[in-house]
Amino acid sequence: MIKTVDQLNEKIASCTQVLEEKINGSDGKRHIVLCGGTGCLSSRSHEIAEKFKDLLEKDGLSEKVTVNMVGCFGFCSQGPFVKIYPEDTLYRMVKLDDVEEIIESDIKNNKIVEHLLYVDPATHEKVAKQDDINFYKKQRRIALHGCGVINPEDINEALGAGGYQGLRRALSMTPEEVCDEVLASGLRGRGGAGFPTGRKWKFALGPAPEKYVVCNGDEGDPGAFMDRSILEGNPLAVIEGMVIAGYAIGAQNGYFYVRAEYPTAVKRLRIAIAEAEELGLLGDNILGTDFSFRCHIRLGAGAFVCGEETALLNSIMGKRGMPRPRPPFPAVSGLWGKPTVVNNVETLACVPYILRNGAEEFASVGTERSKGTKVFALGGKVNNVGLVEVPMGTTLRELIYDIGGGIPNDKKFKAIQTGGPSGGCLTTEYLDEPIDFDNLVAKGSMMGSGGAIVMDEDNCMVDVAKFYMEFICDESCGKCTPCRIGTKRMLEILTRITEGKGTMEDLDELDELSQTVKTNSLCALGQTSSNPIVSTLTHFRDEYIAHIVDKKCPSHICKNLMEYHIDPDKCIGCGMCQRGCPANCITRTDYIAPNHKLASMDIDPQKCVKCGACMSTCKFGAIEKR
Repeated sequence: MIKTVDQLNEKIASCTQVLEEKINGSDGKRHIVLCGGTGCLSSRSHEIAEKFKDLLEKDGLSEKVTVNMVGCFGFCSQGPFVKIYPEDTLYRMVKLDDVEEIIESDIKNNKIVEHLLYVDPATHEKVAKQDDINFYKKQRRIALHGCGVINPEDINEALGAGGYQGLRRALSMTPEEVCDEVLASGLRGRGGAGFPTGRKWKFALGPAPEKYVVCNGDEGDPGAFMDRSILEGNPLAVIEGMVIAGYAIGAQNGYFYVRAEYPTAVKRLRIAIAEAEELGLLGDNILGTDFSFRCHIRLGAGAFVCGEETALLNSIMGKRGMPRPRPPFPAVSGLWGKPTVVNNVETLACVPYILRNGAEEFASVGTERSKGTKVFALGGKVNNVGLVEVPMGTTLRELIYDIGGGIPNDKKFKAIQTGGPSGGCLTTEYLDEPIDFDNLVAKGSMMGSGGAIVMDEDNCMVDVAKFYMEFICDESCGKCTPCRIGTKRMLEILTRITEGKGTMEDLDELDELSQTVKTNSLCALGQTSSNPIVSTLTHFRDEYIAHIVDKKCPSHICKNLMEYHIDPDKCIGCGMCQRGCPANCITRTDYIAPNHKLASMDIDPQKCVKCGACMSTCKFGAIEKR
């Protein structure tokens, strides 16, 4: 039990030494760590870890070599990862069958397993160390501090990586001084709105018998997994951020609101809370002060609207997750009518860094109005899919091409959707724009919580707008008419256009509806719901016109406006497409191409269900979409 600052200092010094010895090898052991993020766990990294343990014990090496699970390495498209300290060798895409080879070659004979190393696609050279991979070179981990390095289920490793040093300093300051420090750092809310965190805390500084801190872990954007990975990789950092916020505003209780679809994150969060309580770092009279704080967990059922803070608070209180009008703001009247500060996971994960290293250190990173770093879930049509943390001001080109490795199959970049369903598409002309809160909004998109979906020349932007509008319609709580009805009408129009039934008047109606829903909706879900439509209409109006006037989808995505065609001069008449067609719509013609022995095949467009089975079956490139 840690009861004083001196005891905490001793504990931190001891844990730091153990962690450093593990990494630099001065403990005389070798340490195998495996990615324990959800993506790698789904690829059996836990089974790989168990096999390592079994084989090492069988060979009598378990005393000299340890095996541990850590958090997400970030480079999700290359997982599962195995990293070996102290030589710092990183193996990617490891399978169960590779375990024995790694032990025999690397552990026993100090010989790197070459075929498991990352291969740089530009130079075709094999890279053995993580920091030498382009994906990591331009990143800077602040919110993701400790992820991929420490065991998230061992509080000692978290303390060794800097845990609770921020709270130690905060408790030596007054609550007002802590708020001023966070305000001076320039930290803005990472959940999407970008409101200054220190200012939000100051709103709740007034006297009140009871106050609360709430951590918003209800990450609902399609393709977003930033908050989940932080909670899975270093939950104690988020707990520490919440405790610091509680001290700053005078709260004694904090609630983590995490969606139930994140079982690994919830499990590790529970373990971290229990370990902190056992050490006396949560509970009554923390570090011998008069400050007491406890953490609680509430699971969300997956409603996207509960990412909005007032809907989230209603859900915690056992009410239906629906937003309410503001004012009063939660900082004045939140949980059970008491002053409440709501911050998202990434925001709270940055707070310990600020108190540990000082506001100036944090503010030295980023741009003038957007300080620090931002975590992005980079996905879609990009080679290096994964979790990325970059300084504010990094350009979209650096994000997509330097870190993301460019577009697969040498396709042309078309757009990047930032901010999820609430954001917009940014095109080639914006590739050299710096990423920050204000700049993205000025260009017609937004930062959002950090989703970044890359699209190439094969994406239909009308279909993209329709996809996001389908999501918004499903997730609208239905409380206010503009959002409930307006989004449904916009979806109906988009559906008509993608089916070839649209008119030019539909574009005017989309413009009008977009403005109406944005202006009159109650919460940010409705207010930003039309952003994908507005941005695609602005940058890709020609695609809308092609769907309406020419009855063609330029990207050959919209099924009603697409046909499969067999080139008779390329078809050798093998009949594989005919045998694979589930609709029996392919027949043999009378035409025999030069140098071919059999008559070519033909597709009946009236019977074709446009499943694409024929195109995937043909080995000669004779079938194309028109």
